[in-house]
Amino acid sequence: MVNLPAAKMEEKVAKRILCIEDEPEMIDLIRLILGRRGFDVSGAAGGTAGIKAAREQLPDLVLLDLMMPDMDGWEVYQQMKANEATRNIPVIVVTAKAQSIDKVLGLHIAKVDDYISKPFSPQELINSVEKVINQKKAVS
Repeated sequence: MVNLPAAKMEEKVAKRILCIEDEPEMIDLIRLILGRRGFDVSGAAGGTAGIKAAREQLPDLVLLDLMMPDMDGWEVYQQMKANEATRNIPVIVVTAKAQSIDKVLGLHIAKVDDYISKPFSPQELINSVEKVINQKKAVS
């Protein structure tokens, strides 16, 4: 067995991403895009399942849709930030709600880590995820 320095071992562990989204096709697309980059992506169908999954999995990052039928993304976000276990998990909002006021609310009022509008390019998603994960790594 090879002994790797702690920093090297950390790089080998796939970052876990939880995608909270009510459209299974979107979860599959995100899993395909990010899986190719070595991320371990799991999906939760809707807000209620998403909160439960976030508490159980404690992912490195959450991709969060805003418009879901059972519980909207802002409610999910508030519940995550109110819970000690999930409070520090970075959140990227991925939504079709692309009005500039929504982006301002998300980034500056709610303090989400990033905001991606649907439809997005694969590179846009990868750039955002890598930026947020690297920011988290720099802070910890």
